[in-house]
Amino acid sequence: MSATGLGRRLVRVASPLAALGVWQLLTSLDVNLWLRFEQFPTVVEVASALADRIGTEAYWQDLGHSLRRIALGFLLAAVLGVAAGTAVARSRWAADTLGPLVEVVRPIPAIALVPVAILLLPTNEQGIVFITCAAALFPVLVSTRHAVRALDPAWEEAVLTMGGGRARVLFSVVLPGSLPGIFGGLSVGIGVAWICVISAEMISGEYGVGYRTWQDYTVVDYPGVFVGMATIGVLGRLTSTAVEALGRRVTAWLPSPAGRGGDVPSRAPGSPAGEAPVRTAVVVPVPEKEPVP
Repeated sequence: MSATGLGRRLVRVASPLAALGVWQLLTSLDVNLWLRFEQFPTVVEVASALADRIGTEAYWQDLGHSLRRIALGFLLAAVLGVAAGTAVARSRWAADTLGPLVEVVRPIPAIALVPVAILLLPTNEQGIVFITCAAALFPVLVSTRHAVRALDPAWEEAVLTMGGGRARVLFSVVLPGSLPGIFGGLSVGIGVAWICVISAEMISGEYGVGYRTWQDYTVVDYPGVFVGMATIGVLGRLTSTAVEALGRRVTAWLPSPAGRGGDVPSRAPGSPAGEAPVRTAVVVPVPEKEPVP
């Protein structure tokens, strides 16, 4: 590992440790300078409460409920978002029918749909999954729409010239070429989904990390509240990292940038040392094209 890489790792480890140290110092000294830390639990108290919670069955049940809701809602949002985003980008009819609806509903916060979920769906569990799906849907849909419209038309024309049909274009050009943009939307969507699933659990849930965190607040168990917050942060980080790792894996075939600011010569894999380098093409952004009928 290079010195730069080691230094970055050390900084990444030292940054949260320093934040915890400042937190412990401010709360243990009961600092009250506009910001009031005298009622905050210390890091030691939160760590003790976390150790107690980890040993209980209820803690793991709450994790299981929240993870199941996230998985169902996020998978639904991923499938619907990619399908709808591709349709809006590729079809003028879909753009005219779905486009206005998307732009009207998209600004509405997903948590504001709680009354709709209560009225529309028979159980709270289904309502929370619905809210989670609604939260992640629009980042995925919009990112997919922009990624599909930004594809180079020459790729599609090449497939059509060789006799490929629309299905071949979709699965050989459109979806593979849009994967970086799609996974960008998925990465944003998973974070927004966690925000809304926790909020929905606080409002109408019966189990889950959000529900337990709100219950701790109502009984003035502040260390328990911070245990819930820490659990939410760790779960969000792990799921976001998983989505990004999956994105890197499925787009590993894409050429990685060899440098900045123009063509960068590189040697083809397996070529002799004296062989002329191969020029790496610069990818020029292409303006979004209008959907076809």
